[in-house]
Amino acid sequence: MVTFETPEQYYQQCSEPSKGILIKIQQMISEIVPDAVFGIAYNMPAFQYHKKPLVYFAAFKNHIGFYALPSGNEAFKAELKNYKTGKGSIQFPLDHDMPYDLIEQIVRFRVAEVEDGLKK
Repeated sequence: MVTFETPEQYYQQCSEPSKGILIKIQQMISEIVPDAVFGIAYNMPAFQYHKKPLVYFAAFKNHIGFYALPSGNEAFKAELKNYKTGKGSIQFPLDHDMPYDLIEQIVRFRVAEVEDGLKK
């Protein structure tokens, strides 16, 4: 298995349309949370906010994997009912429109969750 040191290295191994989708997700999150740190975690592109995990995402053959931790999945259970999910994972199929609005909502939820945790 290849170990990635940077998101750019990860993107180089991706084919379209996955590569373009991942870059768009990255740009969207960077605009929403300009203070978030972007890098690699668990060998996939990832954002941290205040040194806490925010979200991770990855390209697979037939879907984009999006990882918003179990709390993100639980908070959006109704909105995610048409997607395959795991405890903290979501699969967005490549043969459907990417739900960027939903991804944005989940990211904003996670930002608020991290900020709430800092107040405790």
